[in-house]
Amino acid sequence: MKTYALNLLLLFAVSWLAAQSEEAEIRQTLSYYIDGTSYNKVDLIQQAFYADAELFLDGKDGSLFVVPSKEYASWFEKGERGKFNGRIGSILSVDHFGNIAMAKVEILIPKIQKRFVDMFILKKIEGSWKIISKTANSKGSNENGNPILFVLSNARFYGDTDLPTGNSFSEIVEAYHIYQEAGYNVDFVSPEGGSVPLAYINTSDDKQLAYLYDPDLMYALKNTKSPDQVQAKDYQVIYFVGGGSAMFGVPENQQIQNLAVDIYEQQNGIVSAVCHGTAGIVNLKTSDGNYLYVGQTVNGYPEAYEATDRPYFKEFPFLIQKTIEERGGIFKVAARGTPHLESNDRLVTGQNHLSAAMVAKEVVAKLKLAAVK
Repeated sequence: MKTYALNLLLLFAVSWLAAQSEEAEIRQTLSYYIDGTSYNKVDLIQQAFYADAELFLDGKDGSLFVVPSKEYASWFEKGERGKFNGRIGSILSVDHFGNIAMAKVEILIPKIQKRFVDMFILKKIEGSWKIISKTANSKGSNENGNPILFVLSNARFYGDTDLPTGNSFSEIVEAYHIYQEAGYNVDFVSPEGGSVPLAYINTSDDKQLAYLYDPDLMYALKNTKSPDQVQAKDYQVIYFVGGGSAMFGVPENQQIQNLAVDIYEQQNGIVSAVCHGTAGIVNLKTSDGNYLYVGQTVNGYPEAYEATDRPYFKEFPFLIQKTIEERGGIFKVAARGTPHLESNDRLVTGQNHLSAAMVAKEVVAKLKLAAVK
């Protein structure tokens, strides 16, 4: 019986790794398309498509316009190779089965205020994934292509216990919604990349319910970026999401710490956090060796509001408020169960899940103010 179970486990592991490898190859093909069309690299576009692939697009009069992939690639010969042409692309989703796949890619062109969604059919041909068909549609958009980086945790349990935990769904959704409405894209990073656990999901809340069934958001949460897939230069804001998971994996992850400090110092960006997400900033040190929040007001979930007699609390590796105060921060607390934030020049923190929207709105206001200076 043990041998049978072990064989099943090995078979599952091999299948899972194979599936991950196939998806990575599909994403590479889509990256050829995105990079090729954004930087006028005709050879990359041709590498992404099967030689006889066709694109089914809309003509000027709304009629069907069929374009061979070779002709489509030639459209980009007019631009200077390697020079960014204003197209900002990102992969929204990938779904594959055997040697066939479907994928969705977003293309933003802020200068003409348009958002394109490209839908692809791919097939593995002679060992390589190729786009065999594409269609697309567009609509007006105020999205500016400037992404906000959300930090999530992969921790599914409190410490070494079997007590489940996760990332606060409401703190994701409330902030995500504000940024989307304001025209900002959102990327997600976690210490290990891949899927992250979700907690505190309230399906009686219309907004949470809508986003729970949003395929693009759900795909992004299932496929968060790992720190080595993220560059600080691409972001002006980092947001540490709360939930019990935030106490584990994120505060001690040096790559994420470096990202946050680089966004703050090198990009003159904003560091933000809410509730237990403030745990993610306790170890942040600037280049002068001081903690980032020294002399600044900070908010987060205080230990006075924790159920200190519960098993989960005993698993916390440190206390947020105590650590912030010991290291020179000024931790302010509002009444339990009320939204509250503390806003400094480029550090914005909120007390609880009710504060997530407030934090995002404050960050958007700061971004808009910086844009007009």
